[in-house]
Amino acid sequence: MKKFLLFIAGLVALGILLANLGPMILLGASVWLLYVVFKQFMKSDSTAGKIAWVVLGLIILSVAVSNIYAVIGLAAAYGLYLIYKSWTSKTEGSSKSFKSDDPFTNFEREWAELNK
Repeated sequence: MKKFLLFIAGLVALGILLANLGPMILLGASVWLLYVVFKQFMKSDSTAGKIAWVVLGLIILSVAVSNIYAVIGLAAAYGLYLIYKSWTSKTEGSSKSFKSDDPFTNFEREWAELNK
């Protein structure tokens, strides 16, 4: 039942991620362009150049703010990562976690303890 619920949650997270893929790309591109505009603003010496970079930066900032809901897609991607990690984790009740006090049944474990 746990695997089924993880599968359903993974499908929902994947759907949300795919639905927000376009805004996520636009948000990433606008943040990168804001970085470039800031670097060019700092390099500019003239007042007219600084004003032009600020105007361009405000236009790009409006694009970034309009795509801020893409953070939901980032949260879905993180949730999908957590679901994958939970899906592939080992269960505690596996046969490898069985430990016995008999040294002949678990020779490798005893040998590792002796080598420490």
